[in-house]
Formats: sequence, structure tokens, C-alpha cells
Amino acid sequence: MKPIHHFVDSLLDHSSTTRVSRQDFLQFTGRSLAVGAVGGALIGCEKKPETTSSSASTVNTPSGSVPKLPATSPPAEIPADQQKPIELEQIKAKTEQQEGDTPTPMPEDQRVGYALVGLGHLTLNQILPAFGTCKKSKVVALVSGSSEKMQKVAEQYGIKKESCYSYADYDKLKDNKEVQAIYIVLPNGMHAEYTIRGAQAGKHILCEKPMANTAAECEAMIDACKKADRKLMIAYRIQYEPHNRMVREMVQKAQFGKVKSIIANNGQNSDNPKHWRFNKALAGGGSLPDVGLYCLNTIRYVLGEEPTEVVGYVHSTPDDPRFKEVEEQVNWLMKFPSGVQASCATSYGHHDEKSYRVCAETGWIKMDPAFPYTGLKLETSQAQGKENQVVQHTIEQKDHFATEMDHFSECILENKIPFTPGEEGLQDQKIMEAIYQSAKEGKAIKLATVDKKDAFRGPEPKES
Repeated sequence: MKPIHHFVDSLLDHSSTTRVSRQDFLQFTGRSLAVGAVGGALIGCEKKPETTSSSASTVNTPSGSVPKLPATSPPAEIPADQQKPIELEQIKAKTEQQEGDTPTPMPEDQRVGYALVGLGHLTLNQILPAFGTCKKSKVVALVSGSSEKMQKVAEQYGIKKESCYSYADYDKLKDNKEVQAIYIVLPNGMHAEYTIRGAQAGKHILCEKPMANTAAECEAMIDACKKADRKLMIAYRIQYEPHNRMVREMVQKAQFGKVKSIIANNGQNSDNPKHWRFNKALAGGGSLPDVGLYCLNTIRYVLGEEPTEVVGYVHSTPDDPRFKEVEEQVNWLMKFPSGVQASCATSYGHHDEKSYRVCAETGWIKMDPAFPYTGLKLETSQAQGKENQVVQHTIEQKDHFATEMDHFSECILENKIPFTPGEEGLQDQKIMEAIYQSAKEGKAIKLATVDKKDAFRGPEPKES
């Protein structure tokens, strides 16, 4: 009998007239090694090996058939409740980092159907791909001013041709029973109109931030949704993201003592003066309502309280065509009832900087970066003896858009108030208007005192 390695060499000889697939090769070598270990069988012989059980199945190979062994892992525990994960057998030692729960998506026919209004950067690059990780949400309709782009997107995501609408046909969504919610992803100046019309069509509304261009528009949106008995949520993705949720928990539990100050910056070097973000009628403002809003809303979220006074400063580079209608840079201060003072900055004219730091009595909390769609990092510092111990917290990344959409879907399915309802967006708009007023008048602007914690938010979202 030839040694096994001669047999293997013949299998790998590409000049051989016998062509063998990788699968056949693995089956041959596995069988050969097993037989060699126990003895009593010849490689390549005519006689078929005997099976040890009448129920054993076989796999055919070029030299005959071999037993196909059953899986030996213990069976999974499959709960009857769809929302509970399937429990698989343990693989890693208990001293090692464990896997998370298996995903628990709802059956397709039970998920909330969304119509996406607007097919720009955010929709195509972030929101549509996010449906792939959603558990309770699905995309079923599109609304766009470009029929060619919409047709291509519909084909890519399996959306019916009859569920594609122009802006002129937007109101026809009321007849589409698959659509339960509308996600408004339009320029800021269009939010109010399409939210109001969407509510009148009988659909729940998820609206991108900023909520609108003015506080009056925000109030009209809230009133329209209440009149139609439809839910309204503003898409503050940071409030559903696990890193920022951990910061909020640390602050609420006073893990580093009393918070004294917060420093935040969200800026970027934006170009293309023809883009709608540089058109005041469509954008409402410049860097403040677009990226500066992240600093404002995140600080309110982390603290759970509302500012009582703001001071603002606005600057734009002279003769820069981007800033003929909207501002380039805004810096502002906020005072809170607890004594916390926040210093914030935003710009359309400097390199990416998206971070904030919470300074407390016995330590600090830093998010850097804090606001991008991916790659967020959380770090804390606290004295340990003669040194400061800096800890980098490793947290599983979540798709921001999937988590916020699934929260809204959950609110629809369970008839709950969203965590970030229209009132949350209205409060931000009032504060931004006060910042602009302060910059214009050159003085501090007092705001209405709000004593209640999380005064404009709904119940805390479930852990994802």
C-alpha cells in the first residue's frame, strides 16, 4: 500500500487525467487520515466501507462512498417569543469576551413600512443601507423629484414601481397601505410642508433635523400631527447611539461627581456654494442649524436639563461666495440651572472637528470623535493614586439610523410617545433663535426656566 502522502500528491498533480474538486480532496484526505488511524482499510480499494448505523447517510466520492457524520453540537434553544434570541451553544471559554445575542428581526410582514422622501446623500449613503440591519423597519416606497434616480434606487432595493412617487404625487401615499411611516429627508425649509401633508395623509412622521426653519413652523408641524392623531419624531440619532447613551448615564449617575462645564465643537470645511445648505430659504441658517445643532442637542440630552441663558457670536469670511446668505461660524455659551456652563463652536470653514468633553469634579468624559456616523470613541479620566487613569471604553458600534428607525417603529407598534418627539425639535429651534438674537444684539438672552428633567422627551428607549 502506498503511503498517504503519495496519494495526496497524486490528487494535487495538475497533469493527472483525474480532476478532483477541493471538496473531494478534503473528503478524501479526511477519510484517509481517519482510516489510517484505526487501520483495517485500504486506500482506493473497491470494497465500500461498512457503516456503523443503519440510519447513517453516505457521501459519494470518486473512490466510493463514506459515512456522513451528523453534527455533534448540542441543539439550540429556540424560544417561542419572536423578540427573544435563539440561544446557541457556548464556544468560547467564560474567561473570554463573549458574542452578543443573535439578531432578533421581526418577520418581514410585521415590520413598519417606510416611505423615504428625498434621495440625496443622507438617504442613499446612510438611511437606505441601514434598513439591512433594522429589526422592525423596512423601506416600501420612495418620493423624489428625479424619476431616473428613483427608478434605479427602486430596482436596487426591490421597491415596487407603483410605490414610487413624485413630489406632485406625494399626497397619494395615503392610498398605499404598505406605508405606515414617512421619513422626511429634505432640505430644512421643506420639512414643515411635507410633515403636515404627510400627517394629513394619515402617516406617522420621522423628520430629519433641524426640525424646521422657524419655531412657528415647528409648532405647525406638531399641531398637524396631533390633529391627525399621528406620531412625530425628530431624527436625533445621537440620542439612540450607545456611546453617547453611556455618557448620559455617567453624568446622570454623577460617576465623576458634579459636572462643572462642557466644551463642544462640531465643524467641517463645506464647499460648493450652489448646494442648498448655502441657500437661506432652504437651510434656515448656516453651520449652526446643520452641524452646530449636534453640540446643542447632545449637551441638553447628556445633562437632561435646559439652558436658562445664551450668548452668541457669528462670523463669516468676507467675500467668500459660500456665505452670502448663511453664516460660516458660530460660537456660543449656555448656562444651566445646575450651574453647568457650556462653551460650543461650529463652523463651515475649518477642518473636521467633532468632539465634546464633560469636565466634572473628579474626572472628565471625552467623546472624540462624537458625531460622525461611524468610529465614535469614548474616553474617561479619573485620579488613581498619584496618576490619572485614562480608560478607553470599548463599545459595540451600532448603525445610528437603524436604531432610531427601529425606535420609531416600536413606538408605532406599541403606541408610545417617541423619545425625541416634535417638542424636542421645537426647543432646539427656540434656543438657536436666541443664539442668533444674542449675536445680533450683542447681549445675553434669557430663556424660559424649565425645572423638569427631560422636559421635552418621551420615555427612555429600550436597550438595542
